[in-house]
Amino acid sequence: MTRLAVTSIALHFLLAAPLFAQQETGTADAAVLRGLDRVNGVVNDVTVPAGATVNIGTLALTMAECRYPLDNPSGDAYAHLVISQPDQEAPIFDGWMVASSPALNPLEHSRYDVWVLRCAIAKTSTE
Repeated sequence: MTRLAVTSIALHFLLAAPLFAQQETGTADAAVLRGLDRVNGVVNDVTVPAGATVNIGTLALTMAECRYPLDNPSGDAYAHLVISQPDQEAPIFDGWMVASSPALNPLEHSRYDVWVLRCAIAKTSTE
């Protein structure tokens, strides 16, 4: 009976662990992205407002949302991007990219690399 009680309590803690690990996040008005043209070696940093589309080479990047941890605004930003190419009907990338782990969900393209640098957070005055 004691073993069952201990197992039950341990199982409850394991199931509740993800709830304790979640951080509160904020949503930024824009994201700072970096694009690399591997053929020319050109690097471009662009600030993309939420809902806007910018071009890096032949790619069209639309940033839907950029989130960041409230307790560390300069850390671990992640952005939802939709990346398309003019000659293809479907997007070549549609998902979340994490600034601290760009290889976690990368853009698979033969010429371009794109990754998130940070969320662009408006400076607030403390006066």
